[in-house]
Amino acid sequence: MTKRNKGTYKFTILISLMLTGGFLSCEDDNDQTESSTNETTTVSFTLTDTGQTGVYDDNGDEISEPSETDDYYGQDAQFSGIASSFRDNNDGTVSDLNTGLMWQKTPDFERHNYYDAFDYVEDLEIGGYTDWRLPTIKELYSLLNSNGSLSDGDTESSQPYLYDEYFDFEYDKNMSFAGQYWSGTKYVKGGLQDANIEGAFGFNFADGHIKAYETGLYFDGSTGVQDPGCFVRAVRGTENVYGVNDFQDNGDETVTDNATGLMWQKEDNGITYNWQDALAYAANSDLAGYTDWRLPNTKELQSIVDYDKTTFPAIDENFFSCSNADSWFWTGTTQGDFKYTACYIAFGKAYSKDNSSALEYYDWHGAGAQRSDPKAGNIEDYLLESVNAMDSIRIKNYVRLVRN
Repeated sequence: MTKRNKGTYKFTILISLMLTGGFLSCEDDNDQTESSTNETTTVSFTLTDTGQTGVYDDNGDEISEPSETDDYYGQDAQFSGIASSFRDNNDGTVSDLNTGLMWQKTPDFERHNYYDAFDYVEDLEIGGYTDWRLPTIKELYSLLNSNGSLSDGDTESSQPYLYDEYFDFEYDKNMSFAGQYWSGTKYVKGGLQDANIEGAFGFNFADGHIKAYETGLYFDGSTGVQDPGCFVRAVRGTENVYGVNDFQDNGDETVTDNATGLMWQKEDNGITYNWQDALAYAANSDLAGYTDWRLPNTKELQSIVDYDKTTFPAIDENFFSCSNADSWFWTGTTQGDFKYTACYIAFGKAYSKDNSSALEYYDWHGAGAQRSDPKAGNIEDYLLESVNAMDSIRIKNYVRLVRN
């Protein structure tokens, strides 16, 4: 398969630090010097590709690569960015050669309460380093390998959503789908589920989803919430670099993120599409005179989520607008476990309910969650009996175009 190059997702922000010294007194009172020093610090942020290699139709069947005039043209695997690149340092650490972050190679495979996880990383010493921390959710998601797939009841033939040739990974023996790892990013937009609990984001390397998990507290800070805990993979490296946006309004209904070099559609068109129609809408757009628009992949779309904003939608409204504050947006990435679904990012509430017989949906996973929706069909075709939480199904979702 020939992938069209998405270019180099790298930015350089130059921060000029003017350090001006005054008169310096020396032992010799006559030796007085006025000094001035200019220093420039370079900060880099590289957004790597998802790694997805297969092209799929609505049924989840792998198909040959479509041309620009064919159905299903423009999905994730047809565009390639910078491939993930890691180095095993043979001291219990793995370096990401693109992002500059260093990661814990082998977790303790114990579940930690969210707040206890901070103590765990603070006490870590690996490879002689003691400055370990919890990653942000954007940093954690940088490890995504979208060729993951969980085979029900058969972990031997499963592939985690992680480059496990570099990182050690174990499936939970009792619940193979429960491979959640904490980030340090707390959900700040409100209480979750029907009990109004506090959540913090994690990524599930077993089933390939982002959601907010129980911290053990209610949103008002009171105790009493049962929390199963999540695993931890610690990181070290400069904070507030990876995932920090630098938006510029271009004045033509587009916004450039100078942090990644990607150009975005400023406002969605207010129409929801099934996945195939979303791909076609992107391929046929000539917004602002450009004709190379496409659906973003999951890493690209997640890169513009505003996790610090306390209101909906979860996007910087100084630069973007959503026609519906409670919106989900398609990506071009097929979800590996159920290939008849494609991934979306919830910029509004990510709804689920207690089980299939429950009547009311709640913000269960949090705005900024990455879930998946059937690519086509009718909602009733996908309603199953379950005693577990049941995600809301929409099938028709919004589109925010991207180009290089």
